[in-house]
Amino acid sequence: MSVSYNFSETETQVNVKAMVRDFAEKHIRPNIMEWDEAQTFPVELFKQLGELGLMGVLVPEEYGGSGLGYQEYVDVIVEVARVCGSIGLSLAAHNSLCTGHILAFGNDEQKQKWLPKLATAEWIGAWGLTEANTGSDALRMMTTAIEDGDDYIINGSKNWITHGKSGDIAVVMVRTGEQGSSKGISAIVVERGTPGFSAGKKENKLGMRASETTEMIFDNCRVPKANLLGNVGEGFKQAMKVLDGGRISIAALGLGIAKGAFDAAVSYSKQRQQFGQPISSFQAISFKLADMATEIEAAELLIRQAADLKNRHLPMTKESAMAKYFSSEVAVKVATEAVQIFGGYGYTKDFPVEKFYRDSKLCTIGEGTSEIQKIVIAREILSK
Repeated sequence: MSVSYNFSETETQVNVKAMVRDFAEKHIRPNIMEWDEAQTFPVELFKQLGELGLMGVLVPEEYGGSGLGYQEYVDVIVEVARVCGSIGLSLAAHNSLCTGHILAFGNDEQKQKWLPKLATAEWIGAWGLTEANTGSDALRMMTTAIEDGDDYIINGSKNWITHGKSGDIAVVMVRTGEQGSSKGISAIVVERGTPGFSAGKKENKLGMRASETTEMIFDNCRVPKANLLGNVGEGFKQAMKVLDGGRISIAALGLGIAKGAFDAAVSYSKQRQQFGQPISSFQAISFKLADMATEIEAAELLIRQAADLKNRHLPMTKESAMAKYFSSEVAVKVATEAVQIFGGYGYTKDFPVEKFYRDSKLCTIGEGTSEIQKIVIAREILSK
């Protein structure tokens, strides 16, 4: 099938980018190192983002969202992440995972109940798939949901959950059938305050330290059957579709981090003098910048392609995996080269590139490692 693409920037995109960039400079940049050092998840900042409509970018206006498309969503994540990857990560997880799952698979009653609170950031969302021993091997999950009258009783735990402690609501993948079966998993919404639902260990991370990552623990947690999303046994299939969109989120996150590191490197290379001239005049540095710029542009084109297909409801599993794989690896390479251009100063916390360097690595791991993306891409190619 031949598909044509049009990546022309719309007036809405221009306005959204300008709004987000202004907000990030005023409200995020002054605080990034304080939040990073203290591992502070700034809940109030996300309330402000909710007031701007950025916590429900893709949610239709009838449910309190902004009703925008994936190109605008990419712009939002990129503009936030080029200032702070942590805030970009939390913004992406809230929008594409928890909110996105309910939007895609909830019935109208469920959407009316939960989406307005999520879209305005009255509630912060979490999404639980990963467990301690089942990262990429999600079908082996141990968390179970057993029917009991009109309820499910959930037991088990989830690891590496963004907003696992501060989130007000979580979409949780649970085993309702045979272990190892793609039809043995269901998706259930659990609200904070439900007896038996608690937070466990908070991870002390290398980067993305202002984005909260914790365990979620379920101990005889009783949840109404009305909280089931879709039908019993559809949870794994739902999760894989949610992750298709999630890959665009992480790709955009990586792109934003790469752009932030690149901007800092270009600026510094023009200012830093060695041997009587700016280091940008040396070919060793200018060639680094040329490579960085080229790979950033290539990553953006892959992301725009996937976003365009997603907007048009066309298959995009391969394209989103390519975008996520390439963009995340570019983020690491660009951030690494930025530190190199800064030299010794790049190794200190007085300059921004060391944080881009630390934050970038998560993009190659979260929501499917680079190795998993290669498996997805190869499978899509070979199935044709």
